[in-house]
Amino acid sequence: MPDAAARPERRTVLVSCLLVFMTQMATTIYLPSLPAVERQFGISRSFAALSVSLFVIAAALPVLLWGRAAERYGRRAAVLAALALFVVASVLLALNTSAPGLLVLRSLQGVGAGGAAILARIIVRDLGDGEVLARRLSVLSIAFVAALGGGQFLGGLIGKYSHWQTGFVVLAVVGSIGALATTTLTLEPKQGRGRQSGATRLYLQILTTPAFLRPTVAAGLGFATIVLLQEVAPFVFQRDFGLSVDAYGNVGLLFGLSYFSGALVVNRWSASIGSAKLMRGGALVMTGSGVLLVGLWILPGLPLTAAMVTFIALYCVTTFGQAALFPSGMAVAVTSVQGNGAYAVALCGFAAQSIAGLVTSLAVVLHDNVTWASVATAMSALAYLLVRRSAR
Repeated sequence: MPDAAARPERRTVLVSCLLVFMTQMATTIYLPSLPAVERQFGISRSFAALSVSLFVIAAALPVLLWGRAAERYGRRAAVLAALALFVVASVLLALNTSAPGLLVLRSLQGVGAGGAAILARIIVRDLGDGEVLARRLSVLSIAFVAALGGGQFLGGLIGKYSHWQTGFVVLAVVGSIGALATTTLTLEPKQGRGRQSGATRLYLQILTTPAFLRPTVAAGLGFATIVLLQEVAPFVFQRDFGLSVDAYGNVGLLFGLSYFSGALVVNRWSASIGSAKLMRGGALVMTGSGVLLVGLWILPGLPLTAAMVTFIALYCVTTFGQAALFPSGMAVAVTSVQGNGAYAVALCGFAAQSIAGLVTSLAVVLHDNVTWASVATAMSALAYLLVRRSAR
């Protein structure tokens, strides 16, 4: 009987993982193709990178509205609406032939992806909070891992053996599967019948709670650091280190393994160590690797192979730290708010996506390796200071 009772919950977590996987893969499967996009449309590196920045920004902007929609219309209806937008935008991206069209459609795709990602976390939040929530969020992080490494690997293969727009066909298929799977979930009747008015007041009330705000901003800074690395990495690997598109895709498997390791630490140790200490440790690891990364680009005369190996290692360490920081920070933030779980999760996701969107917009002009590495280090250090105070 206990196993039978746990099955709907497991299915809910599994579908939520699929949605998170889809959202992250919308970025990683596309990353290896950025230089190809630049060549095909005859655009600058900054313009090509803008297609990543706009996706992240568009994913952030309507998150609060998705949270309200989840309360007013129900989790299932909101998720299906987000997935419909994502799938349609992905199909149109596969057919697009213009640079302006790429930016517009990537923005629409981001709106759908952002909705699906935050709604997946809201659904998981409905199952419980505290350290249990941290473990479940770490499971979602494993889906993030699969997309982080697997998406980049698949994107590398697509870049070598097919046209880069094939990746959008893959995303449309995954999104369709997610929509079909969502219809199988058994959601509680009370979900979707929450408060329909006063959303702005509730969001402001949650936002002014220090116990919520500090870990939320820290998690957002950690997420922004990873997004910044993802945006500059294709150019660093393919231009500075001379890797082919498929070789760069293969390196993504190492990043995925690093994120998996961090998520596994949260899943195994959140109950005994506590989410506060885990998020503090993750931020500290990211700060340390950031300092070393700045040193890598400053150090003169380092052989190319040694520099590349060091860069990969520090990228992996940063990814590990973020995998510990983000789910722990979100769990601490959301648990600090009693009631209104969908609003708290949506606000936390909005903050994380907004910070990441702001940073990726800045990254469009950060071509110098020392400059972007310094920005990444500063964000990690600020996250540690916020988390250190929160942990106390």
